[in-house]
Amino acid sequence: MIPLPPAATLSDIQRYVADMEKERGFADRGVIAQCLLLGEEVGELFKAVRKSEDLSVGTTSIVGTVDEELADIMIFVCAVANRYGIDLNTALRRKEEHNEQREWA
Repeated sequence: MIPLPPAATLSDIQRYVADMEKERGFADRGVIAQCLLLGEEVGELFKAVRKSEDLSVGTTSIVGTVDEELADIMIFVCAVANRYGIDLNTALRRKEEHNEQREWA
């Protein structure tokens, strides 16, 4: 697989995830399976944050680093978006346009 360029855009990353899933045999996973795996990765992020903040983590837990877990989450977010045909670049910009109109306390 062609490596992801250092200056990749969000759209580039989303396409990369689609290609990576095909290559690794994950493209047939349904959206529910992807969402459940995303939830597991969020839990792993919480453990990594606990570890980095010197808070207790289960002694049998295998804990990655915060950056690794954030990368995993990004991969799964892209995978879910791909299954719904959502361009995350457009979705993010649209949501921020909406948020700019809100009153923030």
